[in-house]
Amino acid sequence: MTQNYENLVATVNAAREDVEKAVAHNKAACARVRKSMQDVKNLAQEIRKEMLELRDAGA
Repeated sequence: MTQNYENLVATVNAAREDVEKAVAHNKAACARVRKSMQDVKNLAQEIRKEMLELRDAGA
């Protein structure tokens, strides 16, 4: 596994509590969830790049 993948999993797991708080109308938790989701997006993009590099290296 890549380090970025482990970071992605950790970020999603860390956001779980804030998601529950956001659903309960906690505005600060909503902001933290949005930031976490931006981090998830960026990590996912890095993982995509790594997978393309792996694919192309094997060709």
